[in-house]
Amino acid sequence: MRLALGAEPAQVRRMVVTQGAKLASVGMLGGLIASVGLTRLLQGLLYGTEPLDPGTFAAMATVMMLVGLLASYVPARRASAVDPLESMRME
Repeated sequence: MRLALGAEPAQVRRMVVTQGAKLASVGMLGGLIASVGLTRLLQGLLYGTEPLDPGTFAAMATVMMLVGLLASYVPARRASAVDPLESMRME
């Protein structure tokens, strides 16, 4: 719809990825808080790493954020490639 109203495809992609990044950030923050709390319970199952290893936490947070960004970029790219006229006809 935004493309039909004159928005550039790059603007639409940026908007969708920004919304996805915000959602991924909230999820990542919640996951970090939960994992810090639950790590104490699983301490006996960890081998070769400390329960609150900052490197592991940073690496996993980075990977999850990249996955979230990719998961929002792919649909954003598809949505910005659709011809607005065809999209309006389908609805």
